[in-house]
Amino acid sequence: MLIRPWDRGGEAEWRAWLAEGRDFGLLAANGPAGQGPVLVPTHFLLDADAGEILLHLAAPNPVWAALRADPHATLAVTDDYAYAPGYWRDEPHTPTSLYASVHFDCTAEIVEDAAGKAEILTRQLARLQPEAPLGVTPGAAPFGPLLGGLRGLRLTIREVRAKFKYDDKKPVEQQAALADRLAERATGLDAGARTQVLRRNALRTAPRKSPG
Repeated sequence: MLIRPWDRGGEAEWRAWLAEGRDFGLLAANGPAGQGPVLVPTHFLLDADAGEILLHLAAPNPVWAALRADPHATLAVTDDYAYAPGYWRDEPHTPTSLYASVHFDCTAEIVEDAAGKAEILTRQLARLQPEAPLGVTPGAAPFGPLLGGLRGLRLTIREVRAKFKYDDKKPVEQQAALADRLAERATGLDAGARTQVLRRNALRTAPRKSPG
């Protein structure tokens, strides 16, 4: 993913963006020679403080063979995207895509023991359905007997690349006008993209604190 200096997202920024409820991404592992990567859409649990991502998948998933052959993997989360037509923008009226995307480059560890899988499931359920969390115990109903049909995955984060592409290279007035255009069109994910445009614009226009 190409990240220009004006599009780069800092750690506090991508953490806050993901914490808003973005816990579904695309896991990519290197496929066999001569084939493309293995791509798996999946929910995940990010523990940024521990530097790891946890998830589980069905045992027949082809990603396991790929990760055993090469444990390097990437998890990508992309959201708040919109198309900005050229006539919205000043000369040379170049159209562009607006989006936020965070990529985690990781080393994968496959979790196959029942206790480890139960722990991952318990933590994911607590995150995904906090109104009805459910502990998972190996061998105990309802989910314990099902552990044999899945595997857990622990991804140790090696690098995080975050991009927030919302016309920060343009003058602040033009960036603000882009937000107005998104509000007028109001289709697809325009509302989310507009929120990011306004947030990035506010960061650029906020008064700088004097040292000391």
